[in-house]
This record gives sequence, structure tokens and C-alpha cells, in this order.
Amino acid sequence: MRQFNVVVLGAGGVGKSALTVRYVHQIFKNEYNPTIQEDYRHTVTVDGEPCSLEILDTAGAEQFTNLNEVYIQAGQGFVLVYSLTQEASIKEVDNLRRSIQQIKGTETNIPIVVVGTKLDLNNEREVHKNTIHNLASRWNVPFYETSAKRNWHVTDAFDDLVRQMRTRYPHATSSPRKGRKKAGSHKDGSCIIM
Repeated sequence: MRQFNVVVLGAGGVGKSALTVRYVHQIFKNEYNPTIQEDYRHTVTVDGEPCSLEILDTAGAEQFTNLNEVYIQAGQGFVLVYSLTQEASIKEVDNLRRSIQQIKGTETNIPIVVVGTKLDLNNEREVHKNTIHNLASRWNVPFYETSAKRNWHVTDAFDDLVRQMRTRYPHATSSPRKGRKKAGSHKDGSCIIM
């Protein structure tokens, strides 16, 4: 199994926690309770390969910008979340994406997925599909439209991120046949998503 650190980032109130809890626990949290920081560990199998994921669900980006730098430095993969019902939240995702690139410096192919939430609230939608298509091609990152409430495309987004991290960090795996640890792997062979 592989081990990765993944960070969930986005503006306050966009549905980061609902998305993460739906993915990890398969439940929907209806009430909004602002998050400071929540850590989740989740074992998942993607394409027949098991991973143990450590997911760090952060506070709204505008509330704890200094902490975000620490999270980004430690992160190997990033879920950038915006709400399809709040056009301003997509601008925060762009700011976060730029911060990741700046903090990671010379790193290339940084594993990122951009996730729009609240797809079930189509009548309240403010972020149009044309906007998303344009940004996806300009930023060269995958975009997913999801609903934590209806469990639409949540797993697809996280699975995509796991695939990207496997490609970007191939050394993060241990060889069970030789019983030796490669650089970047942990004794328990788990995947961490922060």
C-alpha cells in the first residue's frame, strides 16, 4: 500500500467537510459547523490497489491563511473545493492553486483535483459549465461537479487524486517481497491524504 498526505482546501462554507465526511464515512452532514481542522484516516482500493488515506480537512482559506502554507508544504495531493452556488468561491480556488505552485516551487505535476460542490442545488447554480471548461483547460487540472448530499461523483474525484499521487510519487510504495522500505514509505504501508 502507498501512503500520501492530502489537503482539502477552499473558502469557508463551500462544503469541504461535507465532501470529506461523505467520502470517508459515507454519510451526509446537513448542518454547517465551521471547521478549524479535522483529520481523517480512510482505507480505500483504487484500481485494485489498496491505500490508507490521511485526509486533512482545513478551515476556510480566508480564515487561516498562515496555516495553509504549513498544510501545503506537507501535502502531496490537494482537493480544491468551491461551491457551484457561489461564484466568488472559484476565485479562492485560483488563489489556492497559485499558492500551491508558489510554495511547492520547482515541483511539477502536483496532484490536484478541483471539486465543485452542491450539484444537487442546480436551481441556485452560479458557476456555469462554460466557466469550468475554460478554467480546466487553462489550469490543466481535472474538475469534478459533486453532491455530498446525493453522493454524486465524490469518489470519482478522490480516486482521480489517488491515481495522480501514485504517478507523481512512485517511490511512496514498499516492496513486500523484499521486506525492505523504500524512501518515502512508512512501516505500515498506508496512504496519507491530508
